Amino acid sequence: MAGKTVGLSRTLALELARVTERGAVAAAYLAGRGDEKAADQAAVDAIRKELNSLDIDGIVVIGEGERDEAPMLYIGEKVGTGKGPKVDIALDPLEGTTLTAKNMPNAMAVVAMAEGGSLLNAPDVYMDKIAIGGGLPEGVVDLDRSPTENVQALAKAKGVDVSHITACILDRPRHADIIREVREAGAKVTLITDGDIAGVIATTDASTGIDIYLGIGGAPEGVLAAAALRCIGGQMQGRLVTSNEEQKTRAARMGIEDFNRKYNMEEMASGDVIFAATGVTDGSMLDGIHFNGPAVSTHTIVMRSSTGTVRSIKATHTQMEKFVKP
Repeated sequence: MAGKTVGLSRTLALELARVTERGAVAAAYLAGRGDEKAADQAAVDAIRKELNSLDIDGIVVIGEGERDEAPMLYIGEKVGTGKGPKVDIALDPLEGTTLTAKNMPNAMAVVAMAEGGSLLNAPDVYMDKIAIGGGLPEGVVDLDRSPTENVQALAKAKGVDVSHITACILDRPRHADIIREVREAGAKVTLITDGDIAGVIATTDASTGIDIYLGIGGAPEGVLAAAALRCIGGQMQGRLVTSNEEQKTRAARMGIEDFNRKYNMEEMASGDVIFAATGVTDGSMLDGIHFNGPAVSTHTIVMRSSTGTVRSIKATHTQMEKFVKP
């Protein structure tokens, strides 16, 4: 068909898995050491090196801050050899820096890749989010409705009582009213300390018991979560939350004009999207990195939107240490 998008090469999916594997292993060497910055930097260094080995003409649209705030993988940085397709890169080299420093569950390395111009160039501010899994009527939940209305509508769509609905919410003081309202509506709440990308993805997996994600988290993580849902199915909306003029100025510099705009999943991540995540510490979605002498075991999930393919890759690496050990 004329004008039909070819999409990204399928080989890039496995290449992206290698990228997150290296980042996760590098961070895992520092798990439990109490140094968030060192673990994050180790992941950044490893992921940057691997991205620059790929035959892509990439630009980081979601990264480790802006150019004057981070030494590597900053928003606007060019990555890859420059010889391949133009792609957007969104990444959180170490989602769960605190989790890693304390050796707690659910830390992971995350990278998404999409056709150039396909990912929302979101500034490093907050985002109000709502997400549910796939197989439900479009618009069953909405960011502009109250938590009570959303859990009641979701329960009706699923054909269950509200008491069977569980909402995943970041455990933050700012969410006290949402948590109270969800409980008063009769639903249950699962609180997480960090890792809202995993929290959003959990809505797509019945085994997690999570039905809906609610609350305010990072905007970059929101775009990454939307990229994942594009691949595996689901619904998500997000709205940027800016608390001062400096944040609004930064957002405007990235092309954000309407600060009240409600973005749907396709507006945050369109085109052909590839999403990869490798566990750093054991979690509900991924096993963490395990060391057995010179051998390193990894668990990675790789998804692609154009095919709906989801691969779970468990691998053993016998020479990884010489590439990524700090």
